[in-house]
Amino acid sequence: MPHMTRLLVLFYGLISYLIFFATILYAIGFVDRLIVPKHIDTGLDGPWATALLVNLALMLIFAVQHSVMARKSFKRWWTQYIPASVERSTYVLLASLSLVLLFWQWQPMSAIIWHIRNEQLATVITGVSLLGWLIVFTSTFLINHFELFGLQQVIQNLSKRNPSAPTFRTPLYYQFVRHPIYLGFIIAFWAAPTMTVGHFLFAAVTTGYIFVGIYFEERDLVDLFGDDYRRYRERVSMLIPWRKSSGVVRSTPRKPVELTTER
Repeated sequence: MPHMTRLLVLFYGLISYLIFFATILYAIGFVDRLIVPKHIDTGLDGPWATALLVNLALMLIFAVQHSVMARKSFKRWWTQYIPASVERSTYVLLASLSLVLLFWQWQPMSAIIWHIRNEQLATVITGVSLLGWLIVFTSTFLINHFELFGLQQVIQNLSKRNPSAPTFRTPLYYQFVRHPIYLGFIIAFWAAPTMTVGHFLFAAVTTGYIFVGIYFEERDLVDLFGDDYRRYRERVSMLIPWRKSSGVVRSTPRKPVELTTER
């Protein structure tokens, strides 16, 4: 690949990452109804059935893109047409754009399921939601944030370095739950001082999708790591830290334990 092309690949990876970063920041405001011009309950309710179908379709678009493009068979086919160095960046970019579409077209369903009137308690609940987002962000850095979102690949491509050997490791949160990123999302989505029907729909569908994603990811991780991951799965709980940790898992270097198949 010519040097100028490598620079263009790097620029593409950087733009994709910045779009992702802006999107995830907007997602925090969208879910927690903070600052952003349109959050999950913004607007006047329209026909209930229309709102339900539109919102389900928007979440389905994200789920299909997020799952299909993460499959090994799709990546093998896809990288016949694009450089492998931008495969992750392209995945991240399209996932971000599908979320932007969801934010833009989301239909409010503002009937209230529960509402916490006490202001101090409501502030605490919002803080718990923000704690969930913090768990999401810190979990990505505990493994390899920049590889997860495509920057490492384009930087290695620029310097003509082969991808570094992935490693199986379980830092900090991963000693207590196998999927702290997903746990953080669940906390962020459900810790709401005001839960509307629309917010409930969003939280319920995304939580269901998380469990489906975990099923397929763990199957892929067992194929990838074999008995190492089976022992890890027996020792550490999936989402709720109810099992006692017995120390760091050490095994043959291959890939970070956090779920890279569904990303």
